[in-house]
Amino acid sequence: MKIICKFAMLMFTTLAVSTGGFSQEAPAAAKPLNLERGVVGPVSTSPSWAGYSALNLIPGAGLIPISTQATVFYLGFTAGTAADVSNMVLYTTPRNSSKISAVTPVTYGGVSNPSINLSSKTVCAVPPSSGTPCIVRLDPLTLVPSALSDYYLVVYFTSNDNNNSAVGAAVTSNYLSSLSGWYMQSDQTRLTVGQSIPAGNSGHAPNFLMYVMTN
Repeated sequence: MKIICKFAMLMFTTLAVSTGGFSQEAPAAAKPLNLERGVVGPVSTSPSWAGYSALNLIPGAGLIPISTQATVFYLGFTAGTAADVSNMVLYTTPRNSSKISAVTPVTYGGVSNPSINLSSKTVCAVPPSSGTPCIVRLDPLTLVPSALSDYYLVVYFTSNDNNNSAVGAAVTSNYLSSLSGWYMQSDQTRLTVGQSIPAGNSGHAPNFLMYVMTN
């Protein structure tokens, strides 16, 4: 009887230790989820970006009702060995309005004026092309997007820059995304609260911006 009791106690102790060990395992990381319908299908390339601003609209009307504490932008490159950025910002406006209500710096590697090394294997596993676009994840923003606002991601590529002359933007060939965009040959990242987003968006496909996600 004593032997049976000792064996039962041993099994109970082993189970308790095992259960405790399992309970201390870190939970699986949450998978990134789309906050907008992003680019689907093949992409084409839009070349030569030195001195141009890429303006991309993330409409509040297109937001997917998903809980998030962050907003993460993904840019697609189809050509080039390096992309030299002078500045990146996110403008917030009331929904269906062009008047800026907030300006948020956007960073990559902790800075708003990065040089993105597209020839690095850690950045682009294969050289960027329209068949295999290099998708670059920008730093997360502590921003909870609202359906009552619209958002404009603006990236200005350094002018008189040989690297940017060879850079290609990923542009969706099948325009099914809720994202849209246009471009201007000037720096459009220095606007302030109260100013208006410059006209130019007429429902064109986004340039560079491929996904807006939770992580």
